[in-house]
Amino acid sequence: MSANLQRPQHTSLESARLKRRAHALIPGGCHTYAKGDDQYPVLAPAFIARGSGCRVWDTDGKEYIEYGMGNRAVGLGHAYPKVLQAVQRELHRGSNFTRPSPIEVACAEQFLELVDGAEMVKFCKDGSDATSAAVRLARAYTGRDLIALCSDHPFFSTDDWFIGTTAMKAGIPETVQRLTLRFRYNDIAGAQELFEKHPGQIAGLILEPARTEEPQEGYLQALQRLCSANGAVLILDEMITGFRWHNGGAQKVYGIVPDLSAFGKALANGHSVSALAGRREIMRLGGLDHDDRPRVFLLSTTHGAETHALAAAMATMEVYQHEGVIEHLYRQGTRLREQAEDAIRRHGLIDFVKITGRPCCLAYATLDQERRPSQAFRTLFLQETIRRGVLMPSLVLSYSHRDEDVDRTVAAIDAALEVYKHALETGVEHYLVGPPSQTVYRRYNRAAETPDAQAAAAEAIAAPVT
Repeated sequence: MSANLQRPQHTSLESARLKRRAHALIPGGCHTYAKGDDQYPVLAPAFIARGSGCRVWDTDGKEYIEYGMGNRAVGLGHAYPKVLQAVQRELHRGSNFTRPSPIEVACAEQFLELVDGAEMVKFCKDGSDATSAAVRLARAYTGRDLIALCSDHPFFSTDDWFIGTTAMKAGIPETVQRLTLRFRYNDIAGAQELFEKHPGQIAGLILEPARTEEPQEGYLQALQRLCSANGAVLILDEMITGFRWHNGGAQKVYGIVPDLSAFGKALANGHSVSALAGRREIMRLGGLDHDDRPRVFLLSTTHGAETHALAAAMATMEVYQHEGVIEHLYRQGTRLREQAEDAIRRHGLIDFVKITGRPCCLAYATLDQERRPSQAFRTLFLQETIRRGVLMPSLVLSYSHRDEDVDRTVAAIDAALEVYKHALETGVEHYLVGPPSQTVYRRYNRAAETPDAQAAAAEAIAAPVT
């Protein structure tokens, strides 16, 4: 173990000062809810100063092996050389002009070569813009108002059409909330009932192709047939699955071509690029070449086609195309899962700590004495792995994670499980430093108190927001 990869304790006075300053200037202290202080134990690094590969260093100089990798956005590794070089080359040409740059065409061509069935693409800066644009297109294309989303998938957009379905819906009119319906994953009968209950009113269905649960045989195809029969648009959110399940997205793995799909996160290895892609018949409504339908204000962002960000996307896609990135993610994820599950079995905790998801995108579940999802035990598990130099809000790894990184991670997990076992026997409160972390979707900042709020929190723990 390197000299810096030790057992970090409380944050320094300087980190504490910076944290107080952040909360005074920025609502929540950061710009992504999933990165907030309420999501981590108090022993977590307050700020990350830099990263290289799968390692990060906090503002106190402490080193960690990182998982989650920027909320799954960094698929190759931090400061990945080939991506950095492409960005640096493009920056010398300028980053934003009053007319399009040739790199916009080149990047679109490269992207569309990877995603089967996608005929047009529009780039933007984040996943919310892409999914919300897909919803707008579906409504314009069908002339309908209602959107149905998969309630088993925790996040689609920061916009009202989705946030209005969560507990954190302050500021969203009830009239907007009523325009979004919900269905369950792998429940084709439930989706059929939605169409029967709202005939001719549903513009589209949106879901992730998969999350921790795999689609049942033929489920996605049946959902597509259902949408087609009822004149609705099928939208796949590939923010997480894209460039993890397969270079062409999970839709390639499951053999389905959706009407529209949204990509992002790992598309540009942490640089801000997302994409809405799909059938020309639908996508063209946001263009200039049609006069048979009203124009759709699809996506129009000042920074949507920053040239250096598109260069990062092109370099990232090239690495995926010519190197075994996906194969590496599956191999290392399989090693990590097998070794972690061996440790869980050795400690007799198979009923309390579970590894979930595909090897390329692993997560974990933490259960209490009653085998219920527990935020307190999640916080303890995070706390004890952080003590040992591993920052793992999930177990999502990157192309830069090597065998030694996985081995050190398993050693940290093994030691954390020993503490977990004692906490089950004598009470988790005796081992936590500070209060448990919280779920993002809660109506108030205080901890959940009502049974309904606790149930919602349990669902959020099982599928944390990213």
